[in-house]
Amino acid sequence: MSVDAAVLVAFIPAALALNLTPGADMMFCLGQGLRAGPQAALAAAAGVSAGGMVHVAVAGLGLGAAVAAAPWLFEVIRWVGVAYLLWLAVATLRAGPARPDLPAVRTGRAFWQGAMVNLTNPKVILFVLAFVPQFVNPDRPVLPQFLIFGAVLGVGGFAVNGLVGGFAGGAGQRLMRSAGFARWLGRISAGVFVALAARLALAPRG
Repeated sequence: MSVDAAVLVAFIPAALALNLTPGADMMFCLGQGLRAGPQAALAAAAGVSAGGMVHVAVAGLGLGAAVAAAPWLFEVIRWVGVAYLLWLAVATLRAGPARPDLPAVRTGRAFWQGAMVNLTNPKVILFVLAFVPQFVNPDRPVLPQFLIFGAVLGVGGFAVNGLVGGFAGGAGQRLMRSAGFARWLGRISAGVFVALAARLALAPRG
C-alpha cells in the first residue's frame, strides 16, 4: 500500500475537520441547493470534489509548485474565477424567480459549475501543497499518495457539502411555494455568488 495505515488514520480526522470548515465550496453548494434543489446540490458537491482531485493530481505531479512560484499565473486563475462567479450571479438574476414548477437544473450542469468554482480557485492548489505533503512519505511514490489523500478529502467534502446543500435544497423547495420567497431566493443565490467572487478577489496573495 502506498500509504501506511497509521498515517491514513491520522489523516482522516484532519481532513474531516477541514471539510467541516465553511468555505467557498460549501457556500456554493448551499446556494445551489437553495436555488435548484437537493439533486443539483449533490451534483455540485460531486463537481467540487472532482475539481479537488484535479488540483491534487496537478500538485502530485509537481506542477503546483509552478503556480506557487509564479504570482502572475495565480492572479490569472483568480480573476478567471471571479469573472465566472459573477457570470453565475448575472445568469441567476436573469433566470427570474425560482419556482417549483420550473424545469430542474440539469445535474450535469450543476456538476460542471461546481468543478469550475473549485478549479478557478488557486488557493485550493496552494492549500493542497501546504497540507498534503505533511503526510507524504518521500521514500515512496509521491503521486499515488497524493491521490489517496485527495480521495479522502474528496469523499469527505462530497458528504459534507452534499448534506449542507441537500438540506438547504429541501427547505428551499418547500418555501418556494411562496411567490415572495421565490423572488428573494433568486436574489439570495445571486448574492452568494457575488460574495464568493468578492472573497476570491480580496483574498491575500500567495
